[in-house]
Amino acid sequence: MHLSRSLRAAIAVTVAAAVLPIAAAAHADAAGKKEESSSATAAVKRPKSLVIGIDGATFAKFEKAKMPKVKGLMAGGMTATSNLYANPMAPTSSGPGWSTIATGAWPDKHKVIDNSFNGARYDLYPDYATRLEGVNPAYNTLVVGTWSPIPNTVFGPAVDTRLGGVSDVDTTATAVSKLKTTDADATFVHLDEVDGAGHYYGTEHRAYLTALATADSQIGQILDAVTSRATYADEDWQIVVTADHGHLPGGGHGGNSPSERQTFVIAKGTGFTPGSVRNDVKITDIAPTVLSHFGVSADPAWQLDGKAISTITPDAFDALRPALNTRVDELALPTTLKGWTTTAPTGWTIDNSAMPTGGVTEWRGWSFATDEFWTNTDLGQGRETNVRARNVFAVADSDEWDDKAHGAGQFDSTLVSPAFAVTGGATATVSYATNYRVDGPQTGDVYISFDGGAPQLLQSYRADRNAFEKLTVAVPAGATTAKLSFRYTGTNSSFWTIDQVTLTP
Repeated sequence: MHLSRSLRAAIAVTVAAAVLPIAAAAHADAAGKKEESSSATAAVKRPKSLVIGIDGATFAKFEKAKMPKVKGLMAGGMTATSNLYANPMAPTSSGPGWSTIATGAWPDKHKVIDNSFNGARYDLYPDYATRLEGVNPAYNTLVVGTWSPIPNTVFGPAVDTRLGGVSDVDTTATAVSKLKTTDADATFVHLDEVDGAGHYYGTEHRAYLTALATADSQIGQILDAVTSRATYADEDWQIVVTADHGHLPGGGHGGNSPSERQTFVIAKGTGFTPGSVRNDVKITDIAPTVLSHFGVSADPAWQLDGKAISTITPDAFDALRPALNTRVDELALPTTLKGWTTTAPTGWTIDNSAMPTGGVTEWRGWSFATDEFWTNTDLGQGRETNVRARNVFAVADSDEWDDKAHGAGQFDSTLVSPAFAVTGGATATVSYATNYRVDGPQTGDVYISFDGGAPQLLQSYRADRNAFEKLTVAVPAGATTAKLSFRYTGTNSSFWTIDQVTLTP
């Protein structure tokens, strides 16, 4: 929980980083060259970006709060809800949340784990505006935020203009003025007072809904400033609205409840289908999406967790979403929540021949689940760290399975992929997102077999591992296909998740 609104207002600092004359000249020169080079293709518009963050905004309350401006963006673009981490990765607090949004990396990389910002690795994972300046200093970048760490800390000194507001009214007025009177290319605006209402009143109080409605009105003013620009017709605006965390019904945040963890990305602009809804977009995708809008592809060396939204494609597990089931043995979950199945997607198989009978039905062997279902079966056991999986993922959970009587023996299940095409005598790359968490006796092993031959050990897990894996494997001469197998064993231990599996020649 960060400072109260009154104290924040008392210490809010305005940091106005002057745009260097040489940078301004370079920007003007770049703009002139763009105009010259595009004279034959007048339809080409200049990319512009606006990201608006509503601190502590609980998406589930948008309908009740009656937010016409935000709903207009949803109708005209894409809406995606997803969930944050929680401890032990980081609490659902503003420092980690905004750092994740700005950098495109999760807290276990950028190292912001609270509002002190101690240990932050912005040197390794800078904000997207800083990266944009690094690619082309001619870009005009602007950050305006009511909570002072947004312009002062989360966004770095390379940003052209960083301004703090003493209130959301002040922040809105500043953003409107700058958008109307300057040639800002990439703008980030932070509104803070919804978070204050969440702390003082909770999401069930009328004051919280009023704060959301007020933020919606302020967003409307900012959007009007964009559309009233004299150059608007020649600009390609990408608009994004998001939040760093939610709130409890009774007030506050920082924990692992669904209402604190849920976040959202609303995006309107080129490439976003009006009225579309997605389940595979995360807040880490905002930074690379903004960069992509300016033609900047994320360098693999940056090791971002997010992806440009236009590049995110569903995998075989995601196709299971329409067929997911409601609870059977997980009685703590809502009766209407659909989120699991043990039926593998086309081409995939599950070998449960070594599994004992019984146990919790939902987790008998490898299952496929959503975060909303699996994570909330039992809070505070590390499942909230599974942030690198998207939409539907594969999970083997010996801990939850063991919560109901079963036959003698340990959890022992193997997930087998379809046959991937490979080129004999060459190398292939195996990629997947994984979260392997240990809390007792367990094993996790990845095998590869070529043309139906004997499985060969590719990777073993015996310690916690939460990452995107990329493994290089030598393909035997003459081989044309390869299958992957993921075998997990556990005795009331923890879990292993797998997602986004690819094998590329």
